[in-house]
Amino acid sequence: MKYISSPHNALIRYAEQLQRKSKTRKKEGQFLIEGQREIQLARAGNFEMTQVLVCSEILLGREDFEPAQVRKQLTLEENTDIIAVSSEVYEKLAYRSGTEGCIAFAKAKNPHLSQLHLSNAPLILIAESPEKPGNIGALLRTADAANIDAVIIVDPVSDLYNPNVIRSSVGCVFTVPTAIASAADTIAFLKSNDINLYAATLQSSENYDRMDFTTATAIAVGTEATGLSKHLRDAAKTNIIIPMGGAIDSMNVSVSAAVLLFEAKRQRGFG
Repeated sequence: MKYISSPHNALIRYAEQLQRKSKTRKKEGQFLIEGQREIQLARAGNFEMTQVLVCSEILLGREDFEPAQVRKQLTLEENTDIIAVSSEVYEKLAYRSGTEGCIAFAKAKNPHLSQLHLSNAPLILIAESPEKPGNIGALLRTADAANIDAVIIVDPVSDLYNPNVIRSSVGCVFTVPTAIASAADTIAFLKSNDINLYAATLQSSENYDRMDFTTATAIAVGTEATGLSKHLRDAAKTNIIIPMGGAIDSMNVSVSAAVLLFEAKRQRGFG
């Protein structure tokens, strides 16, 4: 089994590029997954992992280990290459503290609208141009908690496999059906599937709890700074608003999405 002790090793330098640069992730079609739970969720989401770096002192509490043991613990395929690394190398690559001593190289998927499989009366979250990777992750975590059909990210600023998206989603980026599309393609997709669009916005809006979300529904949220684009607002069946009782007129986008989605789930009996 291969062992890497130098942080200057070519594979480790490549891993650093994947960790830090969206351009490299997009060009190579690869990204890194850090942590045992995240790797297991990626496997559950049918992501292919080619190599896994293991610091056995952290993962297993000892220096000696068999690759088969790691494959079983992380639910990896038999052909996944296991590479042992020193604690110095692992700490150089680790994006956050407290992970379990394993980092996987994974192949990115093409999250296209055509790959979404919807139920008869789907519930979809649309997030337009989320700026912060942490917000994308929080939205995906909310979508997982509400067990909705899909998330569509319209014109994102950050890529889906940014390490902070993975961290803040707690691995839900691998299990929530997700697509990335333009506003125009998203609107066309909703129309072709007879899905009603509700736009969370301040302009000409009605209270969200007066809506009927039991039919095929998509709820669109925008950034806290600029809100939703006119394109999505104009395409909406109804603009909706969460009444505010304080001095400000908006909440964090993931909090707003949670309020709206869980109202829709309440109306549907949460099933």
